[in-house]
Amino acid sequence: MNVRRVLPRDAIPSVDEPRFSGAYDGDPDDAVIAVTVADPLRAYPVRYLQFHEIVNDDLGNDDGGDPVAVTWCPLCGSAVVYDRSHAGRTLEFGVSGKLADDDLVMYERETGSEWKQSTGECIAGEFEGESLSVRPAAVLSAREFRESYSDGVVLDPPGGESEAASDDDEPAPIDYAESPYEAYASGEGFGLAAHRGLADRREWDGPADIDPKAVVVGVEFDGDAVGFPFSRVRAAGGVVRATIGDRDVVALATDDGIHAYADPGHEFESTDDGVVGDGTTWDPTTGTAADGRRLERIPARRLYAFTWLDDHGPDAFHRPDSLD
Repeated sequence: MNVRRVLPRDAIPSVDEPRFSGAYDGDPDDAVIAVTVADPLRAYPVRYLQFHEIVNDDLGNDDGGDPVAVTWCPLCGSAVVYDRSHAGRTLEFGVSGKLADDDLVMYERETGSEWKQSTGECIAGEFEGESLSVRPAAVLSAREFRESYSDGVVLDPPGGESEAASDDDEPAPIDYAESPYEAYASGEGFGLAAHRGLADRREWDGPADIDPKAVVVGVEFDGDAVGFPFSRVRAAGGVVRATIGDRDVVALATDDGIHAYADPGHEFESTDDGVVGDGTTWDPTTGTAADGRRLERIPARRLYAFTWLDDHGPDAFHRPDSLD
């Protein structure tokens, strides 16, 4: 693992006192990280997170007791929600200014311990070798979130200054209308060198049929890890299954995204109207059936394929039988 400092600590500021409202003033197609186990349900726009990368929140609202870290690495396209309760403490995270294999390194403010964002593993400090627990979450469009969860709330613009808003290493006032990673996300290269337009760019050594910035939903149970590439799931008809550790998992892909649920054992078939199974139609985005049933969303990571490869190697990508 290559760990290097690229920015001063906290040059990209975490959000430590998040506020929410029912409205979102951005484009309805903007991506949000949706936490659907909260009450009310919460959405964290990526448009804000690209300037902050970490939101220290508490889903217990005024009562407390359910602290989470909503994390986003723009270089890795990595959206992961972690439990901040660990080893009897409530951890608070900031942006260290370091990268580990082009991935955000978070630091814990009480001990200074450093954690790789895509894996949740502590790579230096008091908790070295330990890992954070992943919480269920999904990446949706703002429109999908509002249509599916009408009572949900959305993170308000946090404001302030960020290095991501600057042309150098010094923080500058944030303009959320700007998108500092838009060219990177749509370009062919990957990693910091590609983002900065440098010559020493990384080469892709993963599976030939997967783009290095293909979206992957990564699932881990009992030391077993499987990444579901969006492109492979779509090529397999939009529905694939796998047993990961002791859990049966079904991954469902739509035109707009991919989601992982506990497999209920139904026969599913993807159609133009959704996924059909067990006598009803299911919405792959929310896991909700027309008859009111709901699939169990499982803890998962959403990230680019190159980061899943860095973390788990080439054999950790799901390969549908149709590709054999």
